[in-house]
Amino acid sequence: MNPAREDRRVAIITGARRGIGRATAFELARQGYDLVLNDAVDDACVREVLDGVAALGARAEFIHADIADLSTHDAIAERAYRAYGRLDALVNNAGIQVRQRGDLLDVTPERFDEIVGINLRGNFFLTQNVSRRMLADGRTDSRCIVTLTSSNAELVSVEKGEYCISKSGLSMAVKLFAVRLAQAGISVFEIRPGLIRTDMTAEVRQHYGDQIDEGLSPVRRWGEPEEVGRAVATLVLGLLPFATGIAVDIDGGLLIPRL
Repeated sequence: MNPAREDRRVAIITGARRGIGRATAFELARQGYDLVLNDAVDDACVREVLDGVAALGARAEFIHADIADLSTHDAIAERAYRAYGRLDALVNNAGIQVRQRGDLLDVTPERFDEIVGINLRGNFFLTQNVSRRMLADGRTDSRCIVTLTSSNAELVSVEKGEYCISKSGLSMAVKLFAVRLAQAGISVFEIRPGLIRTDMTAEVRQHYGDQIDEGLSPVRRWGEPEEVGRAVATLVLGLLPFATGIAVDIDGGLLIPRL
C-alpha cells in the first residue's frame, strides 16, 4: 500500500460492471475513493470500468464472484483490507430482474429461489459479513452501508412478484442493520431507484416510456444511472450525518401517492 494514499477512503461496490454500479464507481472515484469492484460476470465491461476509475485517479481491485454464493463473501470483504488496509463503505448494488414476466400464479420455486437468493439472501449475508469486520477493525469514525432496492420495494407489479418480494425484504433488512449498527457510527441507507435507463430496463423501455410520457411519474423522463450514483455518493460521503435507516427515492416522484 502506498503510504501517501493511506488517507483515501475505500468502498466495495457489488454489481459494478454496468449500469448503476458502474456509474457509482465513477462517482466515488471522483470523490476520492479507492474501490473494490465486484461482479458475477468478468468481461470487457469490467476492463472499461477499471480503466475509467484509473483515469479518475483512483485505484480499483476487481473480484469476480456471485454474491448468491455465500462462500465468496469473505474474499469480497477481505479484499478491501488486504489491498488498502481499511473499509469505509459498502454499496450493495448487485441484483437481478425476473427472467420472465408473467402471472403470479405461475411463479416456480426455482425462479423464486434464484431471485431471492441474490437480491435478498446474498445482500443480507454480505452486509452481515462486512458489518462484523467493520465492528472488529477498531475504528470509531463514521462508515456507511448503502443498499440499492427498487421502487418495487413499495409498488406492486404482479407480473414480477418474486422481484417485488426480494426488494421489500431487503428494505426491511436496511432498517434492521441501521438499528444494529448505529451506536458504532455505521449509517445504513436504502436507495430506491425508479425507472432508470439501464440494460436491465431495456426490454421494457417502450412500455414504460409511453407511460412516463403520459404522467406515470411527475418528472416525465427516464432516470439516468449517474443520478443514482450521485445519490449514493451523497450518503457515502456522510452528508446526511443525523440520518440512518431511511429510504431515498431516486424515481422522478414515482412513489408520491396521487389521486
